[in-house]
Amino acid sequence: MGAIARASLLSILRSPSSIIFGVLFPFIFILVFGFLSSPVPVLRIAFDAKTDTTSSLYREIVSKPNIVVVYKEKAALRSELEKGRIAAIIAIEPLLPNGYPKYRVRVTASTASADRIGLLQSLVIRCIGDVDRREDPTRPVYAFMMPETIPGRRFRTIDFVLPGQLGFSLLSAGVFGVAFIFFNLRQSLVLKRFFATPVRRSTIIIGEGAGRVVFQLLTAVVILAVGHFAFSFTLVHGWVTFAELLVLSLLGLLVFMGFGFIVSGLANTESTIPPFSNLVTLPQFLLAGTFFPVENFPSWLQPVCRVLPLTHLNEAMRNVAFEGDHLVDCGSQIGYLLLWGTVLYGIAVRVFRWDP
Repeated sequence: MGAIARASLLSILRSPSSIIFGVLFPFIFILVFGFLSSPVPVLRIAFDAKTDTTSSLYREIVSKPNIVVVYKEKAALRSELEKGRIAAIIAIEPLLPNGYPKYRVRVTASTASADRIGLLQSLVIRCIGDVDRREDPTRPVYAFMMPETIPGRRFRTIDFVLPGQLGFSLLSAGVFGVAFIFFNLRQSLVLKRFFATPVRRSTIIIGEGAGRVVFQLLTAVVILAVGHFAFSFTLVHGWVTFAELLVLSLLGLLVFMGFGFIVSGLANTESTIPPFSNLVTLPQFLLAGTFFPVENFPSWLQPVCRVLPLTHLNEAMRNVAFEGDHLVDCGSQIGYLLLWGTVLYGIAVRVFRWDP
C-alpha cells in the first residue's frame, strides 16, 4: 500500500493538469478577489423591533432595489452586525404623531461595515427627502437620522472567497483526478494486473487514493497559508482553526472522491470523463456558495443549493475560520457530508470496474 501511495503521489506531482487544476486555478481566483476592494452594491440591513413598519419611510427604504432586509432574533442580528454581515440595524421610532418631525431614525452600524455605512446613510437621507417632498414639502422635516457606531470585526472578501475556492479545488481534484487516474489504470490493464496479484482490492484503491489525499492536503496547506499571510484571511483560533480546516478538507476530499470513482466506472471512453465530471462539478461551482452567498439566489433555487455537498463544506469552513466554531459545532454540515459519502461510495461499489 505504501509503495502504491508513493507511486501515485509521484505521478500526481509530475502531472501538469494536477498542478494547474489543483493549485494554479484556485490561486488565480484568490489573487483576483484578494486584491478586489470595490464596494458591495447590495446593502443587507435589519430593522429594530421598535420600528414603525406602517410608516411611509419604512416602505420607502425597503422599496430600494439594492436593499435586502434580514429577519433574525435580536442577539443574532447584533452578532451579524459586529461581523459586518449586515450594514446596519435601523430603528424608525415614532416621536410626534400629530406634529413634525414624526420619526427619529437610528442607524446603528459597526466598524466592520465602515465601507458601506456612508452609502447606507446617504440612502436613508435620500429616502427622508423623498417622503418629505411627497407628504408635504411646506412642513418641517418628516424624520431625522441619528447614526451610531459599535465595535466590530471586519469580514473581508477573502474570508468568503478562500473557503469556497479551497472547497472547489477539493471537488475538482476528487472528481477529475480520481476519474482520470482509475480510468487510465483500467484501460492500460494495470488494475487487471494488480487484480491478478495477491494484493487485495482495498489495498490498491486505498493506496492510489492516499496519494491524491496527500497531494491535495499539501495544496490546502499552501492555499490557507498564502490566504492568511498575504491577504489576512481570518483564522480565529490560529493553529487550532488551521488544523480543523485541514480535517474538513480531508473529509470533503474523501466524499468528493466518491464522485470520481463513479465517473471512472461509468465512463467507457476517456472523452466521456469531462462531460460526466463537469456535470458534477459545474452546478456545485455555481450554486454552492463559492463566490456568492446562497441567500443571493432566488428562493426557489436555494433548496437545490443546500442539497449540494460543496455547500455544506463551504459553510462549515467559513464557520470555523471566521465565526470561531469548532468541528463539534459543525455537526449538521459534517452529517450531510457523511450522508453524501455513504450514498456515493455505495453507488461506486456497484459501478466500479477492474476490466476495460
